[in-house]
Amino acid sequence: MSTLLQTVEIETAPNPTAAIIVLHGLGADGNDFVPICNELDLDAVGPVRYVFPHSPHRPVTVNGGMVMPAWYDIKGFGLVDQEDEAGLRQSQAQISALIEREIARGIPPQRIVLMGFSQGCAMTLMTGLRYPERLAGLVCLSGYLPLASKLAAERHAANADVPIFMGHGRMDPVVQMARGTATRDALAKLGYAVEWHEYPMQHSVHPQEIADLNRWLVARLG
Repeated sequence: MSTLLQTVEIETAPNPTAAIIVLHGLGADGNDFVPICNELDLDAVGPVRYVFPHSPHRPVTVNGGMVMPAWYDIKGFGLVDQEDEAGLRQSQAQISALIEREIARGIPPQRIVLMGFSQGCAMTLMTGLRYPERLAGLVCLSGYLPLASKLAAERHAANADVPIFMGHGRMDPVVQMARGTATRDALAKLGYAVEWHEYPMQHSVHPQEIADLNRWLVARLG
């Protein structure tokens, strides 16, 4: 059993009854999304624990082998060319361990949301759709579906109906919107309930996206 990932944690009030685990993008760390989560108003949900893990550091091929925070290696600019299956599965296990820690701390899985941006979005889908207990929802921002050809065989029935929020920028030069819409369509084909949003932005987060996400989270957890 590997050691738990280091995390930043914020509790909106004592004795949280829901948890949101937020996975950062390539080259960032757990602090990256703290400001955005501070903009959410989840008073209607009750006390929430935000968990912001730091990914491992590893060499990233497309960045000349530079060692940086990354959930997995990216070997080509096509994102899904020669996917780093070993890295994806290693991070999946580490993120699953964080979910299990929240359950051990008294938050049932159906009160846990997994959320991620870019590489973190890929890990949200990689982990959440295979997780053996029903989660509250998956939030997928500016990312894509990894190991897409293996999902049908590997997904877990417990999360066959998990709600999925997807947001993507129309001018995203990093994860092009076609990759996002292909993910949306692949998930819909497998029967997942995807709420899709697109925004006039590049590879970032939009104020309207935060408002849309806020409404969605209250509906899932309120």
